[in-house]
Amino acid sequence: MLAIAIHGGAGVIAPEHLSANQGAAYRLGITTAIDAGYRALEAGSSSLDAVVIAVRSLEDNPLFNAGCGAVLNHDGEAVHEASIMDGRNLRAGAVAGLRHIRNPIDLARCVMECSEHVLLYGQGAENFATQQGIAYVPNKYFITEHRQKQLTRILSGDTKYKHEITGLGTVGAVAVDQHGNLAAATSTGGMVNKKWSRIGDSPIIGAGTYADNASCAVSATGHGEYFIRSVVAYDICAMMQYTGCSLEEAAQEIIQVKLKKRGGEGGIIAVDVQGNIVMEFNSIGMFRGMRNARGQQYSAIYSE
Repeated sequence: MLAIAIHGGAGVIAPEHLSANQGAAYRLGITTAIDAGYRALEAGSSSLDAVVIAVRSLEDNPLFNAGCGAVLNHDGEAVHEASIMDGRNLRAGAVAGLRHIRNPIDLARCVMECSEHVLLYGQGAENFATQQGIAYVPNKYFITEHRQKQLTRILSGDTKYKHEITGLGTVGAVAVDQHGNLAAATSTGGMVNKKWSRIGDSPIIGAGTYADNASCAVSATGHGEYFIRSVVAYDICAMMQYTGCSLEEAAQEIIQVKLKKRGGEGGIIAVDVQGNIVMEFNSIGMFRGMRNARGQQYSAIYSE
């Protein structure tokens, strides 16, 4: 059962502050990423290929907090994190502290497939990228006028635009291919105005990303510290394996009960080997969408 789901971040702009044109633009970005990934699945590509294609589309879209258009840290730089996991064999790759790699998800996959490691950071990760033939881009490539203004408002203490400043944006994709193999991928610019080289859940296998053919594939978005402490992505997979519950039951328990009880805000997308998709969140909204072989296609921002 071919299926793919993507998210473009939880904790989105409140409905009263999102114009019809803005909403349409976000939905187009979501649909474009879904269609690109699903076309790859239809053509016989692996779930790994599909999630990378979908996430790369979102990284290249300046509307989302990953790649071009990512939020800026306290020093006015775009600093990226990403991870990927193969449900067939539990292999994984992740990167953090990137400043010059156009598509961080490509480097995360390269770490998984071309090194003996799982997580590389900062200059070392970028040195590895050079060895693998991945080209650099200047940091200014990622920086948009909107993100510059956003950081300026925060640094000035201006609360008038508080509805814009959620810090919960992340992009991700999960998929199942024609062979029943699962994969998950996540990419982010992290939290706006982050300091001290803070790293969130997106590059942490088990927290922001997890995939296991024995259960499901998960990509998370939200307040990373809570997702790390709760090991959210793995917890959903483990709950399915250890209790025999459905993907929907596991996601609801972890996101709506356990995470919420601990004060965590955000959501996940997930898919199992039967192609069942869940997009669960406890925030005001989550940019999200899905498509499957049954002809179902869906994109949404809020709880509609």
